[in-house]
Amino acid sequence: MTDPGLPSGTVTLLFTDIEGSTRLLQRLGDEYAVVLAEHHRLVEAAAAAHGGSRVDAAGDGLFYSFSTARGGLAAAVGAQRELGAHDWPSGEDVRVRMGIHIGEPMSAETGYVGIDVHRAARICSAGHGGQILASEAVHTLIGAAVPADVTLADLGVHRLRGLDVPERLYQVRGPGLATEFPPVRSLDSIPNNLPRQLSSFIGREAEIAAATAQLRETSVLTLTGPGGVGKTRLALEIGAQLADDYDGGVWLVDLGSVVEASLVADAVASALGVAQHPSMPLVGAIAASIGGRRVLLIVDNCEHLLDAVVSLLEQLLGSCANLRVLATSREALGIGGESLVPVPSMSLPPESVAGHDLAALASCDAVRLFVDRARAAMPGFVLDGENASPIAQICRRLDGIPLAVELAAARVRTLPPSQIASRLDHRF
Repeated sequence: MTDPGLPSGTVTLLFTDIEGSTRLLQRLGDEYAVVLAEHHRLVEAAAAAHGGSRVDAAGDGLFYSFSTARGGLAAAVGAQRELGAHDWPSGEDVRVRMGIHIGEPMSAETGYVGIDVHRAARICSAGHGGQILASEAVHTLIGAAVPADVTLADLGVHRLRGLDVPERLYQVRGPGLATEFPPVRSLDSIPNNLPRQLSSFIGREAEIAAATAQLRETSVLTLTGPGGVGKTRLALEIGAQLADDYDGGVWLVDLGSVVEASLVADAVASALGVAQHPSMPLVGAIAASIGGRRVLLIVDNCEHLLDAVVSLLEQLLGSCANLRVLATSREALGIGGESLVPVPSMSLPPESVAGHDLAALASCDAVRLFVDRARAAMPGFVLDGENASPIAQICRRLDGIPLAVELAAARVRTLPPSQIASRLDHRF
């Protein structure tokens, strides 16, 4: 169960992580353990001094919650000042980025879940080492309670990865804090044609971890699974999360509406903005456009054009050493060097979980997806003791298939979950 000491209701969420931790580990070797311990000690002390409760720790990342916005902001400022003044081993400059957001996360066995947690994490990852970024909610709610000598500088509105609603970001400034940073890491600052998502991304942590790790080792990765299981949305989320790795951009090629094999190259050229050259085959023009840049090509809905897709990709991969391909298909492409990540249905609540155990239900991805989409259809919708059992039943009956769960959730405009569950024997 959730730590009873964690704040509930409206809370301030603070995420931190060390920028470039992998490179730091490679340089320091065994001494990195000392750096990590000192980092944890300094951040923990600053959080505790302002009433913070640790929610989670994963590697070099820390997650705290506070009952007040002022406490969370003061903790972040205090931690950055201590980290910046600390004498690190081997003269290293350990730089930590931080993100602060205010929301109402749901309690679960793992701590907190919900879109506010994801938003706080995305705000943190958008920053740079030494930088503190705060959300519009922090700026609005903290008002005149900003700690003395601290200001919030407006950085404008940004599209953050995996979030459907853009976020206005503020940089925390004050004595002892760095002030000059590169542009915020957002989809607006990276070459791409990724569509803006109109709904939040839920779950899939294991699949994202597997895919991001494999894409660093292979040139072609294919997400496989039946229709409606969420391959496209997962591919877009992976591409958004890895955008910083590709200076040549992340480009989506949607083959869903392409019916002729001869038009596959045209679809790729269109996505990359490559024009036909009269003295060069189109495939050659595409390869010349990519050149030696690091480019991620997301090729979506390949199953009905496998031979044409494989033929084109083999030519491009043979000419472009830094090209990576993330494909989605109901079956493997069959191209040399291909790696596969099967995309399963979303996690379901076990039959043994009772309807009154809201924390256990809220930790299941299928339930979280239903509640999120139901809230979009009917603002104010929440998981409670009355609808928990029907929602769990709906998710189980639909086998956790995201498309089916989303369609069912949209029905809450006209039917309560109990009636939706009772009508599942009828076709939607």
